[in-house]
Amino acid sequence: MIAFEEQRPLDIEKILGPSGPVARAFAGFEVRPQQLAMAQAVQRAFTVNRHLAVEAGTGTGKSFAYLLGALDAIRQKQKVLVSTYTITLQQQLINKDIPFLAETLPVPFSAVLAKGRNNYLCLRRLDYALQRRQRLFDEAVPALAQIAAWAAHTHDGSLSDLDFVPPPDVWDAVMSEHGNCRGRKCPHFKDCFYWRARRELKTADLIVTNHAMLFSDLVLKETGAGILPPYDRVIVDEAHTVERVAEDHFGIDVSNFTFSRLLDRLYQARRRKGLLAFMAGAEAALERHRALQQAVRVFFAQVQAWYEHAHADTNGRCQAGCVQDNVTEPLRELRLALGRLAKQQQDENEQAEFTRYIDRCRALELEVADFLTQPRDSHVYWVEVGSGRRRRIALRSAPVDVGPDVRRCLFERFPSVILTSATLSCGGDAEGFDFFASRVGLENFDAVQLGSPFDYARQVTVYVEADLPPPTLDNFEPAAAAAIEKYLLMSDGRAFVLFTSYTMLRRLAERLEGFLAEQHMEMLVQGGGLDRAVLLERFKADARSVLFGTDSFWQGVDVPGEALSNVIIVRLPFAVPNHPLIQGRIEHLRAQGQNPFYTYQLPTAILRFKQGFGRLIRNKTDTGIIVVLDSRIVTRPYGRLFIEALPPCRVEIVGR
Repeated sequence: MIAFEEQRPLDIEKILGPSGPVARAFAGFEVRPQQLAMAQAVQRAFTVNRHLAVEAGTGTGKSFAYLLGALDAIRQKQKVLVSTYTITLQQQLINKDIPFLAETLPVPFSAVLAKGRNNYLCLRRLDYALQRRQRLFDEAVPALAQIAAWAAHTHDGSLSDLDFVPPPDVWDAVMSEHGNCRGRKCPHFKDCFYWRARRELKTADLIVTNHAMLFSDLVLKETGAGILPPYDRVIVDEAHTVERVAEDHFGIDVSNFTFSRLLDRLYQARRRKGLLAFMAGAEAALERHRALQQAVRVFFAQVQAWYEHAHADTNGRCQAGCVQDNVTEPLRELRLALGRLAKQQQDENEQAEFTRYIDRCRALELEVADFLTQPRDSHVYWVEVGSGRRRRIALRSAPVDVGPDVRRCLFERFPSVILTSATLSCGGDAEGFDFFASRVGLENFDAVQLGSPFDYARQVTVYVEADLPPPTLDNFEPAAAAAIEKYLLMSDGRAFVLFTSYTMLRRLAERLEGFLAEQHMEMLVQGGGLDRAVLLERFKADARSVLFGTDSFWQGVDVPGEALSNVIIVRLPFAVPNHPLIQGRIEHLRAQGQNPFYTYQLPTAILRFKQGFGRLIRNKTDTGIIVVLDSRIVTRPYGRLFIEALPPCRVEIVGR
């Protein structure tokens, strides 16, 4: 075993070398120059306090590379936080990669997975819910008993340790919450699962969390608070998702369902259940509850009517005062009535439950008022209306440019932040990172682009259907359906068919349904009622299945082996230009004198194209085909940029 001196940095070349500790402990380990280069770049960036963007192809072994850099920082008494977008990667880090390195290297350290507070059971609230279960719940009581039985023996006390999925209203009644916590005054404080996890986080050298929690913590730290203990270095994996997460974090998403959940948990008149049920002195609060229910129905009917009238012209984008505000005042009155009722309660647990609803009412007041007055010119505001009988009607907003917010709370706060993904660059040089950097506010940084150890020239063939009509024409879909049939026969199913819109997905799925049935290929369609995870498991289980997917299947999906041998990209993944947020960004760039197509729409599409391409090859033995049905990739001048962004592989132009 290598003996590491405290004063010297880790010798990463020896650690990852052919006779190093990793090779000796990891059966089948192969030395990967790309992994070594990335690990050394991370180590160097932390040492000299530089921000670093690393694009590393699939198979590089990114997690080992940045974890070695993190361990070197830990040896220098630095606390490191690693943030990922997907739960799958968090679990890989905390259950596999980190324990392996802890056992293999003589670097003493502790690592903890940081979960959101609402993932933990609150024992005090569980007691309260059990005592008042007949008042709070209906048929959900058996689930409450199951949680109580689990609470007696669980050490973790979080949702991931629970062996069933509880109904949302039951977990909402027993989960840990910031505004509903008595801290050290709680009789359960010593055994509290959340505070135990907090104590472990405080002493951990390495924290693993998700992007949403990272941003929540960063924003709170600007106010002097925080949900995570202090840390010195940040590593952001799956960094291509940062802009999307920041949009959600700095924006608004309030729907009719947001209100109905609040109102139902306070009181359901038909079932006579909820916090206010059978409560002495609650008459005034119940009256305010009924008034708000009626106001919410009128308000969202207004919003829907406005949307149906204006959607064709605005696609849902709206201006201040687009509908009358008849809801914030009833919200305020209910909040005040709940406050008065809370003061009358002798039971501190009852008071705490009231506090959570008072806080929720206040937060909703502020968000609805913000949406209707639109005080921030830097945000886009729009309405979304779903389909179906119980349609979701949502008030949305997001910043036109999240860069300034991310720069302020992340890059200006920490001397060295590492960002990595397989898709950060639009080109083959340092300038290829400029688009990503501009979107997230990253300035004055180093960039490293590393290829994949995979032999794409041998493993992949890209077929481009050059003679198909452009996807903007009516005759595209029948021609695309015929091409899809051809390539599905070539790969014997085992394919993802990737779309940029549900509308085209549904239409082509209908066209191909009969063909797939004749070929005994199972058709799996996103949006058809099955959860994304269930669709993926069924795809892996059926050797000849075909999955029709949109946005979420372009990235973060891992299907190694022959189960996925064909990825068909129906249309180049340009963002819908009339989506309110995209439209707002286009206007913003145009006002700055830029060409939005070349500075925003094209780079975004190239990155998404690379993500779709990356679904196919997940290990060195995978082989398969990529099919592009959008002829613009060869007929338009910008098309070559898509091909050039891919790793070197065989490209066959069909029809020319």
